[in-house]
Amino acid sequence: MCLYSYDDDAEPHEPSPAGLLCVPVRPGVTGPVIRLFRTPLGARTVVGFTSPARLAATLGGAQPWIRLSEAALRALAGPSGAPRLTVDPTFTAPRTTPPPARASVPPQPARRAARTV
Repeated sequence: MCLYSYDDDAEPHEPSPAGLLCVPVRPGVTGPVIRLFRTPLGARTVVGFTSPARLAATLGGAQPWIRLSEAALRALAGPSGAPRLTVDPTFTAPRTTPPPARASVPPQPARRAARTV
């Protein structure tokens, strides 16, 4: 709550609930997983869009998404270390570095230690 009252200020002192949001996801082992993003200052955040058109305009039409309430999104994001929620961001930047390659290494057979007698 804000300690000061600004009668002519059009912005609310506290954010209002965003309602149902279109949340970008990625495929996971057991189902869709919410995507985490970073703010321009580097803080982790989850992102929600108020319409599928806004999501597609920012992240592209091929981005998979699910619909979640603001409360459900905050509950999912909190334990993952992303306490912020950004609604309808209008700008995204490409990755600065490519994602690390995931090389699959075949399991090596166990080696027995040589015994000396």
